[in-house]
Amino acid sequence: MTDVLDIKDLIVEYKTRRGVARAVDRVSLKLPENRTLGLAGESGCGKSTLGRSIMKLVPYPGKIISGEIVLNIDHDQRWKDGVIPKGNVNIMEMNDEQMRALRGSEIAYIFQDPMTSLNPMATIGNHFVQIQKAHDPEATEEEAIERAMEVLKSLGIKGERINDYPHQFSGGMRQRVMIGLALVMRPRLLISDEPTTSLDVIVEAQILEEIQELKEEFNLTMILITHNLGVLAQTADDIAIMYAGQMVETNTTEVLFESPQHPYTQALLQSVPDVTRPDKKLTWIGGAPPDLIDPPQGCMYHPRCEQATEICKVKEPHLIESNTGGYVACHMYGRR
Repeated sequence: MTDVLDIKDLIVEYKTRRGVARAVDRVSLKLPENRTLGLAGESGCGKSTLGRSIMKLVPYPGKIISGEIVLNIDHDQRWKDGVIPKGNVNIMEMNDEQMRALRGSEIAYIFQDPMTSLNPMATIGNHFVQIQKAHDPEATEEEAIERAMEVLKSLGIKGERINDYPHQFSGGMRQRVMIGLALVMRPRLLISDEPTTSLDVIVEAQILEEIQELKEEFNLTMILITHNLGVLAQTADDIAIMYAGQMVETNTTEVLFESPQHPYTQALLQSVPDVTRPDKKLTWIGGAPPDLIDPPQGCMYHPRCEQATEICKVKEPHLIESNTGGYVACHMYGRR
């Protein structure tokens, strides 16, 4: 199976007045074709920074320090001075113009807040025309509008609303528009960052169902970023758990929910209500995530971990293969 995305030892840092915060710390992962990878963890663990790094859209004062981000593209992509040939390309070697050619056509991003991500001065149709013209200057406005109406129809939005403005849409419909904008150029990789955060539970369920249907229809490979493990249980094929900028556990969704290996993953799952187990006692994780400008020595999680020992305080663990088929970064793995 082809790997659409291969990230190796990625480091992203933010420079602040207090010092340097490492938001993504030597992260490596592979994403096979037509799979959905869920990125989970507490707020501030580096999920969104990792997603934006793949697009080379890390906001200032953030900066990608080192690592590789290899994307497999299935079509030649034209840019101002030439052609990016299909096959594996290292995002880190792409300049701004080349990245503009890849964004939307090969990689698309659904941002967190649909309320502020759309231009209030432009109609919905104008949004679709602009993105299509950017990648296909020869396309006519009529062709772009027709294609936009097809995409919106598949998302449950009537075609005549193409001339409406964002403020005339509800939150759920704006999110559908954002999904449509991400998919209109048929990208190979879709990164969805908290796509249902601002929506009520009924609309959330509808959006998640539509994303699943569109994944099959458009043959998508996806990264779904969320802190909601229930969402991942419903939509993700594989899950990667992040803590303080590091990957601490990866596995298939089924195995990770049934047999979590890292104490942090176990604590996260124990804090989620389960309707099938009404007698389950909910717990919480004491303390707070570490200060990334002045992180603790050893394992990042040890100040909050009930299973920590002396080695956890002085030696940093690294990902090792577990007997469940995934990877885990914990000194106590196999000793419990």
